[in-house]
Amino acid sequence: MTALPSPATSQRYTLSQICRVWRIARSSLYAGLQRVLKPSSRRGPQGAGSDEELTSEIKTLLSEAQFVGEGYRKVWARLRFKGVKTAKERVRRLMKLAHLQAPQPTPRERGDRAHSGTICTSQPDVMWGTDATSTLTAEGNATIFIMVDHCTRECLGLHAARRGTRFEALEVVHQAVHHSFGVFKEGVAGAQLALRHDHGSQFISDAYQKELKFLGIRSTPSFVAEPQCNGVSERFIRTLKDQLLWLRSFETVAALNEALSAFKAHYNSTWLVAKHRYLTPSEVRAQLTSPLHSPVSQPVAC
Repeated sequence: MTALPSPATSQRYTLSQICRVWRIARSSLYAGLQRVLKPSSRRGPQGAGSDEELTSEIKTLLSEAQFVGEGYRKVWARLRFKGVKTAKERVRRLMKLAHLQAPQPTPRERGDRAHSGTICTSQPDVMWGTDATSTLTAEGNATIFIMVDHCTRECLGLHAARRGTRFEALEVVHQAVHHSFGVFKEGVAGAQLALRHDHGSQFISDAYQKELKFLGIRSTPSFVAEPQCNGVSERFIRTLKDQLLWLRSFETVAALNEALSAFKAHYNSTWLVAKHRYLTPSEVRAQLTSPLHSPVSQPVAC
């Protein structure tokens, strides 16, 4: 600009004179030239290597993952466990650009909630959730009953049966009692434990309810047509389907039960729970039941 003579006077003017006539600051002019000559990049430290290197690290992590369909939050957590420290939003951006994001369900319209409480608890063995699903084996359709803790997200019981009767549904209750209390006797839960279930015929049967009373477990059925009241169980069933039932086939119900037992141990020791700062369910129970942990007041469950 200063090297070219004025077409009117054939004279050269300094940059200070030009900026004074145009009434702009020289710093603004220098900043504009800098943006043209050198495009700006993200300010601050770049983090763990370049975007290409981090994307390659993410792809390697996903190929070695023990679970399928994990989102950017758990990928970010696993990167930190490996010593690769970077921003969570950067992992999200790179996974989106590389088409590595977990599939998302199609959102749908929801009406007003039928409850205003919560099903989350701050201590284990305050509320359990149970439900049933099914899968196909070479012997025919099999019913699978589950039991999960609403605080730790720990799988307390898994059982498959050819016929989903009330007595088969009680099997996961017995597994959960042995898992959490170590003994099976009258009043072992001390009336401090609630069991959330839907209105399935197995769960509202007389035999099932009498067994809960014998163990000192309070029955808290969910509202009709409100599956979110039993949301913890519903979410665990989705995980069970994603990670096992939709990936493998089973010749017999006995083989299915063996796979469920292995999955229960594997899930409790390796699955990451985001709400508990990416600890595993077993680690959450060990932390919350430690003598050094001070319990907090329980939220009111719906």
